[in-house]
Amino acid sequence: MIYFSAVGMVNALGNNNMQIAASLTAGVSPGMSVQEGWLTENRPVWLGAVTGDLSPIPESLSAHRSRNNQLLLAALAQIETPVSEVITRYGHERVAVIMGTSTSGIAEGEDAVRHLHQQGAFPQGYDYQQQELGDPSQFMAELLALTGPAYTLSTACSSSAKAIISGMRLIESGLADAAIVGGADSLCRMPVNGFNSLESFSRGRCTPFGQDRDGINIGEAAALILLTREPADVALLGTGESSDAWHMSAPHPEGAGAERAIRMALQQAGLEPENVGYINAHGTATPLNDQVESAVIHRVFGSQIPCSSTKHLTGHTLGAAGATEAALSWLILTQNLNLPPQDFSIAPRDTSLPDIRLVDAPQGLERPVILSNSFAFGGNNACIVIGRPS
Repeated sequence: MIYFSAVGMVNALGNNNMQIAASLTAGVSPGMSVQEGWLTENRPVWLGAVTGDLSPIPESLSAHRSRNNQLLLAALAQIETPVSEVITRYGHERVAVIMGTSTSGIAEGEDAVRHLHQQGAFPQGYDYQQQELGDPSQFMAELLALTGPAYTLSTACSSSAKAIISGMRLIESGLADAAIVGGADSLCRMPVNGFNSLESFSRGRCTPFGQDRDGINIGEAAALILLTREPADVALLGTGESSDAWHMSAPHPEGAGAERAIRMALQQAGLEPENVGYINAHGTATPLNDQVESAVIHRVFGSQIPCSSTKHLTGHTLGAAGATEAALSWLILTQNLNLPPQDFSIAPRDTSLPDIRLVDAPQGLERPVILSNSFAFGGNNACIVIGRPS
C-alpha cells in the first residue's frame, strides 16, 4: 500500500496547513479578491492569490526563477524534514519527482515578451527554460540533487492528480522507493484571458452548483505530497483514469469518461460507493461541468454521500487542482475537520441538477474515506480515493 507520508501546500486559503485548516473550517479565503489589470478588456476579476512573501529561488538555480517554482519552494519548506529523511534512507537515485502544471513560468514569459517589445531586448536574467512545462520537476530534482525519475505532466486540470497516480505506479513497479508528487500553477494572463474568451470566466465569485453559476475563478497554488510504502495516517486507496475522447473543452454530455474513472478508483480501492464518506467534487461552477458531474455522482452514489467543491475558496488552480484538493482531503482526514459546505449565499442551489447530497452546513466526516475528482479539457479524467488504512 502507498501512503501520504507528508503534505505541504499553499493557496488562497493560507500559506501552510495550519492556516489552510483554519480558513477551511471558517469558510473564508484570505487570498480570494477582486483584482484589476488581468483582462485585455480591462474589467476587474475575482482571483485566488497566495498572499505574503515567497522565498527567492537560489542563485545557483537562476535558470528556474519563476513564481511557479517559488510556490513549490513554499510547499517543500513544510515537508523538508521528511523529504530529507527519505532521501537519506533510500538514496538520491531512488526518489522520484513527478509534477503537474499548466502554466509553469508563463507569467515570466509574458513579462519578458512585454519587455522585449518595449525595450528591444529580453530582460537580464530571463531564460526560456523558466516557462517550459517540464521545468517544475527539473527544478525540484536539481534543488534536491535527485537523480531518479523526474518528469512533469500537463493534462490541464487533471495534471497533478495524474502526477500522484504516476508516483504511485513508479513505487509499485519498483522504479522508485519514494516519490515527491504534486504540482503548481501561478497566476498569469494567458489562462485568465483564455478562459474569458471561452466565456467560462465568472463575472463574480464562482458559485459551484449554484443556480446562476457562470464560470470559474482562477487561483494559484502549490501542493506537494511525499508518497512512500511507510505506514502513515492516510493511504492512497485507489485511483482511476479515463479519456472522454469527445471534445477539446466540453465534457462528455453523459459524463461517460468521468464515471469510468470513478468506478475504476472504487474498484481498485475495493470499496462500494456507500463506503465513501465525502466526495470532493471537481465543481468548477461552469454550467456544463456541474450539470454533468452531478449526473455522474447521482448515478454512482445516489443522493447519500456528502459532496462539495472547494473552488470558491481556492479558485480553480488548474494544473495544481488535483494535488491541492487531494491535500485538502488529507487535511480533513488528519485534522478531523468538518466537511467544507457549499456557499449558496451568493446564488441559491440549482435545484434542476440531479439530486446529490451537497454539503450546505458544517458537518463531520461519517466514514474515513474521501474521493476527489479531477476533470480536464480534452476529457482527461482522474479520480483519487484516500482514507484511513484498515
